[in-house]
Amino acid sequence: MFIGPSPPHTPLVNRRNNHSPRTATVSSAFPDLFLAAVSLLFLWSSPKPPNRFSFPLTPRRRSTAMSRRSPPPSPPPPQRFANPQSLSDWLEPRLPSDSFAAWGVKPGTKNVHNLWLELSDGETSITDSTPPVRAVSVVTVRVIGKNGNILVEGRQELSDGSVRERFRPLSEKMKPDETPEEAVFRAVKEELGSIFSGEDDVLQRVKILPGSYSRRVEEKNSMSYPGLPARYALHSVDATVRGLPEEDFCTEEDECDGETVDDSEETRAAGRAVTVKRHHWKWVSPGSVRA
Repeated sequence: MFIGPSPPHTPLVNRRNNHSPRTATVSSAFPDLFLAAVSLLFLWSSPKPPNRFSFPLTPRRRSTAMSRRSPPPSPPPPQRFANPQSLSDWLEPRLPSDSFAAWGVKPGTKNVHNLWLELSDGETSITDSTPPVRAVSVVTVRVIGKNGNILVEGRQELSDGSVRERFRPLSEKMKPDETPEEAVFRAVKEELGSIFSGEDDVLQRVKILPGSYSRRVEEKNSMSYPGLPARYALHSVDATVRGLPEEDFCTEEDECDGETVDDSEETRAAGRAVTVKRHHWKWVSPGSVRA
């Protein structure tokens, strides 16, 4: 057995080529490493080209932001009818026949001409469903008297000679783009104005009580149009009106000045619609009036 220093380790490359010395292997690998380092240094120090295909780090946030900026979906366009007859033809298959036949016939109800005028004026919209749903915004004015009692409309005398029981505060359908405050003054002028002198400024008599405004939505079957469900957006305020009688009284509503005479569809429909001729008012205790 031979005992002595171990023979030097021969690299793998020398095993493949015994004629190539070790120094040649190191010298040949050094330029490659140097060039690789220079290339990496050049790539690191060179300015980065613009990224033409940039993507957000959080695509979900971006989509959320875009959805916030995008306008909300527009509501379906309102139903339009050229005349009351076209509205009647559209309603008839969508409503119970006995209910629709009672329109304008049953005491206290309105007819299809009334509904067509409401739709034409923008006071009412109606859904394309079976049955349709009538949507209307209403302002309710709780007129408060000197002793704290509330003014309510006890009943109405209609143009067809019938009487409709009410027992509710002063109410009025709102017109398109009308604010509740504007609707309050218009309602007082139209339904209570006849109690004052014609030269008197009714609006100066009205004072809306601060902090009394409230809003709620109520769904129920319409009393004016039997069989037609209704969705009411009710805007309510408390107010005082100077100069009202302290006892029960009656007012007349005159929405037409009688000077404009034409043969339009609206005029013909208004001539056949059921209108309110007189309002009968009375003062009641606050506890007897629904909030």
